Order: sequence, then C-alpha cells, then structure tokens
Amino acid sequence: MTTTRLCRTFQTAPAGVARDDSAKYLRSGLAAEGWQAPDWLVPDLEDGTAPDRKEEALRNVRDLLPEYAPEFAGEIWPRVEWGYDDEAARERGRDQIATLAESVGEHLDGVVVPKVGRRADVEAAEAAVEAAARETGHDVELAVIVETARARSDLREIARLGTDSRLAALVFGPVDYAAELGGRAVGRRPTWPGLYEAMSNEASANDLLAIGGPFDRLFRERAGVTFYNGDEYAEHVEREARVGLDGSWSLHPNQTEQSNRIHLPTSDELREAVRKIAAFTEAKDDGTGAVSIDGQMVDEATFKGFENTVETVRAVHDARESQTRECYDADLLERALSVG
Repeated sequence: MTTTRLCRTFQTAPAGVARDDSAKYLRSGLAAEGWQAPDWLVPDLEDGTAPDRKEEALRNVRDLLPEYAPEFAGEIWPRVEWGYDDEAARERGRDQIATLAESVGEHLDGVVVPKVGRRADVEAAEAAVEAAARETGHDVELAVIVETARARSDLREIARLGTDSRLAALVFGPVDYAAELGGRAVGRRPTWPGLYEAMSNEASANDLLAIGGPFDRLFRERAGVTFYNGDEYAEHVEREARVGLDGSWSLHPNQTEQSNRIHLPTSDELREAVRKIAAFTEAKDDGTGAVSIDGQMVDEATFKGFENTVETVRAVHDARESQTRECYDADLLERALSVG
C-alpha cells in the first residue's frame, strides 16, 4: 500500500484582525485540539486579512509559530499574496515567502499561492518557493488555488508540474473563479461537478492532493433563530469526498470537526474493506485473479478501493490516534492496521 498524506481539513485562519488580540483566530487554530484541530492550518495573509493589517499579520505568524507549531499535530501552510495579473501582489508574495522561510521555515510545511494563472505563473510561484528553500535550507512545498479561468484552462499542465517540482496540492477557489467567469449571485451557487472531477483526476495522475473549496454559508436563520448550517456543509463535504478529493476547506472550527469526521471512513466501511482485503488476498494466494465476496466481484481494481479506505484510517491513526480509537472498536482497528 502507498502512504497517504493527510489533509482532511484545510482551515484558513486570518492572521491579523481588528481586535485587541489581532492574532486571535490564528492562535485559536494553532491551539485547537481533538476533532477541531485541522490537518492543514492556513494562516491567511491574503483575502482573510485587511490590507492595512498585512504587516501585522505577517508578524503574528512569525511570533506565534515558534511557540505553537512544535505541539501542533497537523501541517502549517500560510497563504501569501499573489495574482497572475498583479505584479505588485506577486512581489509582495515573493517577499512574504522569503520572510516566512527565513524566520519560521522550520515550522512550515509549505505555502499556499492564490489566484495563479497559466502554467508559467505557477512556475514563477514555484521558483519563489525554490529560491526561499535554497536560501534557508528548509524544505518548503507549494499549494496553488485554482480560482481563475487561466488556471482552469491549464489545469492539466499545471498538475504535471507535480511530478518534478515542489507542487504538492491543488485547491479550488470557487468564489473568485465564478466572479472571473462573470457569474452572478442568482440563487444557489454552482456545485462545479465537472471541475471537481477534473481536479481530482489531474491530482491523482500526478501524485498531488486535491482540496475542495470553501462553504461560506456558515449560519442560517429560521423563525428568528440563527443556527450553524451544519447540514448543508456536510452535504458539501460528502460531494467532495465522493469524487475523490482528499480534503475540504474549513472556515470555522465546527466545519473542521465535520470535515475531519466525514473524510474518515465509517466503522461499516472499514469493516467491509478489511474483510474483503483479507478474502481477496487469500484468493490470490490460491491462484485466483478475481473472487465473488458477498455477491460483489472483487478484482485488482475494486481491491484498490478497499486499500484506499484502510490506508486513510492508517494515516489518521498515525497522526491522530485518539480519533481512530474513538471511532473503531479495538479489534477492527487492529485488523485494519495489520491487514494487507
């Protein structure tokens, strides 16, 4: 089995806000525990931080990471400024990448670059990351947000960079993408099934992660009562999981908890996978290429799907053992960790 890189949740946290404690949300993300702790925390220096707070936000990241990052169980990926059509934004992004790598590079897994254009623009972002990594000696990777028509048009060529570059993940940015296409806010937003399928396919073909876009309808109001919109967010995450996305964007700790749970196989899914892996392995040992198990014809292709289920559980167990022990009985978990 291959090793699964864990990114069930991609949680953005504004790194500088207009409060007495401007690092409030960044500190909260870094200190989160249990199911509300994201697999990837994304300190946001871009759209989540007001223009007059950018420098303060950068200082907050530099100040907090040495204190909190050593105990943070997930990965840390700041989102910097960028724009394929804005040289000033690209220059700020280069400066932010260099500053972060120099000051807190040992605590970073990568940087997230938004609003990339065609493949050449992604190569420019990768060059900025490569230069910072080479200068500091820190192994910093790159994730890009697909949120422009140019990036969508060049998606296959961009993804192919992943075979020989620092590119590690593709992230969808539906709001900017719809705006660039000229979309209007008429009723419900599109669910982008074609784009999700393409992004999942290109990521899989090039050993990249694929991460879904944000769901910003955090709260709903009915009969004068405002409540967290958990049902619609769960449906949003389930749609992404069904097409093979590795994780979902989170804007709130409640969303992080839901995404962490939904992207973890259920007990029934894991039990079926473990049982069918064992049965198929036994059949192969007896010289059989395919076997009927509970009425399902299992061959190498379907076997891979069961492997994916088990490997996801193993990755979560390695990073967040308390979650797998909470979700699965001890016998099932032991069989999942040893099968195959």
